[in-house]
Amino acid sequence: MTETAGEKILLVEDDPSVRTTIVTFLEMEGFEVEAYSNTHDAIERLAHGGCRLVISDIYIDDRTGIDILQAAKKQDADCAVILMTARGTMETVMAATRGGSFDYLAKPFELDTLLEAVKRAIAARTPDDDEVEAEDLPESEMIGSSSGMVEIYKTVSRVAPTDATVVILGETGTGKELIARMIHRNSDRAQFPFVPVDCGAIPPTLLESELFGAMRGAFTGADRDRIGVFEAANRGTVFLDEIGDIDAAFQVKLLRFLQEREVRPVGSPRAKVVDVRVVVATNRDLQKMVEEGKFREDLWHRLNVVRLALPPLRERRVDVPLLAHYFLNKYNARYSRHVKMTDSGLRELNNFTWPGNVRQLQHLIERLTILAPNDRIDAESVQDAIAAMDTKSGGETLAETEMDQIRRVLAATGGNKSRAAQVLGIERKTLYRKLERMKI
Repeated sequence: MTETAGEKILLVEDDPSVRTTIVTFLEMEGFEVEAYSNTHDAIERLAHGGCRLVISDIYIDDRTGIDILQAAKKQDADCAVILMTARGTMETVMAATRGGSFDYLAKPFELDTLLEAVKRAIAARTPDDDEVEAEDLPESEMIGSSSGMVEIYKTVSRVAPTDATVVILGETGTGKELIARMIHRNSDRAQFPFVPVDCGAIPPTLLESELFGAMRGAFTGADRDRIGVFEAANRGTVFLDEIGDIDAAFQVKLLRFLQEREVRPVGSPRAKVVDVRVVVATNRDLQKMVEEGKFREDLWHRLNVVRLALPPLRERRVDVPLLAHYFLNKYNARYSRHVKMTDSGLRELNNFTWPGNVRQLQHLIERLTILAPNDRIDAESVQDAIAAMDTKSGGETLAETEMDQIRRVLAATGGNKSRAAQVLGIERKTLYRKLERMKI
C-alpha cells in the first residue's frame, strides 16, 4: 500500500484486458479506480466534477483522449491528466502538451512507470516545497531594485532629457540595449526612431555605408542609392552596440561625424546634416584599449561624456527573484502554462554564478517554463536545466534520452525549429540532426 491510499482515479481505456490490468494494479496499490470503456460515458462523468486525476488512452472511439483531456481541464484546470497510446505521433504529443496533459506514456509500458507518473501527479498538487508568490513587478522591462541598479536609474533619469552622448559598459547579457532604449524613451526624441546597430556583426568594409549611406555605383553591388542609419534615425537615437569592435579607419570617420554631425554617403560629393543622439555600448575595456593603442583616445573622450557601468548579475543577486518571476510570468503567458516557482528552485537560481547574466537567466526560465516537471520549478529542475546549458560538447547539449523534451519544446513553440533550438540551448543544425534521428 502507498501513502496515497484512497486516492480516486478515473480511467478511460477501450481495451478490456488493458483496462482490467490497470484497474487491478492500481487498486492493489491502494487507489480507488473508476473505469470507463468509451469517451461518451467518461465525458459525462467528468461534467459532474470531482475528478482530480485522469488516465486515458488516446485512440478510443469516435472521440479521443484529447477530448477527455479538454473535458477534464474544462471542469477543473488543476486536474492532472495522464495520456497513453501505442500510436504516438508528433501531432498527438503537441495536442496533449498544448492541452496541458501532465504526462504522456507510450504503450507498452511497465506498470511501475504508470505508478510513478501517478505519484508525481499527486505530489505536484500537494507539494512539499512551498511555492513562492511573485511580488508586484514594475511596468518597465528593466528589472532590478539592487543598489547598483538604483544608481543606474538615477543616472538615466538625469541624462535622458539631455542630448549627451552615453557610453554603456557591461558584460554580455547585462541589458545594455535595454538601458539605451530607456534613455531614448525618456528623452525628447522618444517619438522619433530608435535604431540599434551591432557594430561587431557588420564587416568593417560595410560599416561606413551602413551608417552613412551610399550612392548608386559607389561600390560593387550598390545598384541604388541607400540611406544610412544616421540619416534614417534623424531626430531620434542611434545605439551603436559593440563599439569596441570598429577598426581604426572607421574610428576616424565616426569621430568626424560626432564633431560635425554631418554624414557623407559613400560615393557622394556632398555632406548632409543630421540630428541624432548617439548612445554606444561595449563589453570591452575601452580605457585599456586606448592605453594599448587599439582605440583612439580622442574618440574615447568624445564618446565618454556620461558613462554607465552595468553590474553583472552575480553582483546583484537580490534582483534574481524579481527577474525570475518577471520572466516566468512572461513565458507562462506566452506558452499558456501555469508553472510555479518554489523556494528551493529560487535558492538554486541564487546560487548560480550566471556567466551569461540576465540573458542567460531569461533563456533558462523560458526553458523551465516549458519543460519543468509537475509545472513546478524546484532545485532539481533548475540543476538539470543548468547542466543542459553546458556547451563543451560543441552544441550537443541534449542526450538522446531527452527526446521528449524536444517534442515538448516544439509543441510549445508551435513547431518553430529556430525558436525551439534557442530554448533548448542547441544550434539549429543540431536540432535538425536529432529530429532526423527521431524520424520527425
